[in-house]
Amino acid sequence: MHSTNSRTIWGVATAVVLAAAIAPGATVSAAGPASSSVASTDSDVLRAWNLTAQQYTIPLRPTAHGQTRGIAMVQGAVYDAVNAVDRGHQSYLVDVSALDVDPAASVDAAIATAAHHVLVAIVPSDQVAGLDAIYSATLAGIPDGVAESEGVRAGAAAAAAMLAARAGDGFMGAFTPVIGTGPGEWRPTPPTGTDPDGWVGSMRPFLMTSPDQFRSSGPNALTSDKYAKEYNEVKELGSLTSTRRTADQTTAAIFWQFAPTALWNGMARDLISGHALDAVQGARLLAMVNLAAADGAIACWNNKNYWNFWRPITAIREGNSDGNPATVGDPTWRSLFDPTTPTTPPLATPPFPDHPSGHGCVSGGALDATQSFFGTDKVRITIRSGRFPAEPRSFDRLSDALKEIIDARVWGGIHFRSADVQGAVIGMKVVHWMDRHYFQPTG
Repeated sequence: MHSTNSRTIWGVATAVVLAAAIAPGATVSAAGPASSSVASTDSDVLRAWNLTAQQYTIPLRPTAHGQTRGIAMVQGAVYDAVNAVDRGHQSYLVDVSALDVDPAASVDAAIATAAHHVLVAIVPSDQVAGLDAIYSATLAGIPDGVAESEGVRAGAAAAAAMLAARAGDGFMGAFTPVIGTGPGEWRPTPPTGTDPDGWVGSMRPFLMTSPDQFRSSGPNALTSDKYAKEYNEVKELGSLTSTRRTADQTTAAIFWQFAPTALWNGMARDLISGHALDAVQGARLLAMVNLAAADGAIACWNNKNYWNFWRPITAIREGNSDGNPATVGDPTWRSLFDPTTPTTPPLATPPFPDHPSGHGCVSGGALDATQSFFGTDKVRITIRSGRFPAEPRSFDRLSDALKEIIDARVWGGIHFRSADVQGAVIGMKVVHWMDRHYFQPTG
């Protein structure tokens, strides 16, 4: 299931949660050998707790990144808890030998305990009772005895290791944005204000050695032909009143402007169900996707803070000041991502620098991690966005989805193409690093 070859860039009741987590559709063979050494191999509890984590980490924003960090913590701990029972792959944080969990331990108890214990430590206090109720309902479905108690022990140890590892990691740390005034320098675009997420660029990574490990090659020089080409592309295709952007391109641009945690965890749950992955395999997939996405965000914001490059809306409105004769300014230009575009929630130009694209980094990490897990790009996926209105979008290859995301940020008028492409490259580099250093088979 795991490949290290180079790849193209390319409170609710438990029953309710479980029903929502299980995707409909035909079941096909798993993409590799099933794990057989665990007491429970189905993925129902795994998917239910992943959905619970997705829902309960929403208040951890200010935008998407508190949620990205939170669900990475949950899925990293769940992986370690399950792997402490199965012992088929390298652990993430837990010393499996020292813990010495009974191999007959309940994987479901391990999953629920790891997820619950991480979540109750990081969510607002008024959310704890709901989590406690879901946890009690999960354990009530597991027979009392050594298997349950050993699963609980594995989950508690994994959660404790994760919480210790993330203590003082820079979450919501102080950050002062650098507001420029000259050509190429980022400055706020009313009415969105300044970046609430600058702290992400200094947060301790989950996988990388440092937040600045993967530096992008940077934005194009303002006087270059390539800058002019990308400037005129986004000016024309990303305009609120564009006559060249097709209806489907408009739909796609709006569709992808949604929290990555929901997009990629929904995809992963569907793949776990559709490919009949067991709890061990599914836990590894969820950990790979979420840890790569989290480090993609960290690397991205470190680069954003480093380059501090202006957004297209600023660049186009002030185009006559950039020293490039091929970039004609338009002080009245507005992007498709204008509050007047009819969608829920409302659209706006994001309040942080252009380069690189956050969606490119995070989605590149999530999709390349999925490709790594399955060992192929040819994985059919259907993505559901919380944008309204937004129909699901399906792709025959993971790289097709990433390509559309790269295009969609231009169609939305919020990124130069180089920012999108280099963001995807950063996500890919995070996964290549992960492949070399994490989640390797022990056999």
